[in-house]
Amino acid sequence: MTMVFVAPSLVFAIAIASAFVAFPTDAGGGTWQLVQKNIGIVAMHMQLMHNDRVVIFDRTDFGHSNLTLPNGRCRRNPYEKSVKVDCTAHSVEYDVASNTIRALFVQTDVWCSSGSVAPDGRLIQTGGYNDGERTLRIFNPCSTCDWQEFGPGLAARRWYASNHILPDGRQIIIGGKGQFNYEFNPKAKTGADKTTFRLPFLWQTNDPAGVMNNLYPFVFLNVDGNLFIFSNNRSILFDYHNNTVVKTYPEIPGGDPRCYPSTGSAVLLPLNLQASSIQAEVLVCGGAPRGSFQQTIKGNFLGALNTCGRIKITDLNPQWLMGLPGGKLGETQR
Repeated sequence: MTMVFVAPSLVFAIAIASAFVAFPTDAGGGTWQLVQKNIGIVAMHMQLMHNDRVVIFDRTDFGHSNLTLPNGRCRRNPYEKSVKVDCTAHSVEYDVASNTIRALFVQTDVWCSSGSVAPDGRLIQTGGYNDGERTLRIFNPCSTCDWQEFGPGLAARRWYASNHILPDGRQIIIGGKGQFNYEFNPKAKTGADKTTFRLPFLWQTNDPAGVMNNLYPFVFLNVDGNLFIFSNNRSILFDYHNNTVVKTYPEIPGGDPRCYPSTGSAVLLPLNLQASSIQAEVLVCGGAPRGSFQQTIKGNFLGALNTCGRIKITDLNPQWLMGLPGGKLGETQR
């Protein structure tokens, strides 16, 4: 189930291909109400836009969806040999207020792409699979807007990369399968940022034999303007202006991977903007025991990690605090 928080009093969720809303009660609990029996597609990716509409999209190479494209539109894609002509939608816009679905047209494969919302409200989506791996997609939130796609819009193939908005409004796009580098979007017409930049940290955190565990790295903007980047079980503070590592943080206790395909999650905790010195903390939860990916090939499925780690990335000597989700974090672990 994928959750999107729309407002403090309303939680909107897309579960597989159905839509639910949760309504709070006076007792502090809530009840679920089915508002859409079937939205037609699966929510591999979803993004809440500033107009309270949710853009949802799924990979295009897995066959037809349950939602026909309007006006006789169809996709023809030579990469997808199993489906020569596809007249079904693989992206929709859900209007929360009216509880309606609008089919959207996406041509290239968005499977495990990445993106973020620009300061002007546009969703900038990058990379994916096959013909989508170097594609740049833009969705402008309006009642009649559809996906715009530009390719090749990226300097390198990006599959399982991570994007982050920078203070100047650009996106930085980091990593991806077989990519130990980063690039910017938009790129300057002249100057150094027209291409990719090496990031050895991604190679250093790449597990061998196709296991990786350095995909979809966790990326957060620190209060000093540098980027906190967590990959596999390690993290750095990175100056993207000068392509230098400012700080190397301790390895997360236990040493197990937290990034894809041993997928955990991470969040930058709320900042206290009234403090005389603003501190920043990152919480990392979940992941998988090392070796889990290889075990799945043998039909053995290990349980996910049930621990969370918390680190104050602005400390001079930062250390991890470990604990269980929903519980009190334990003592500092080195």
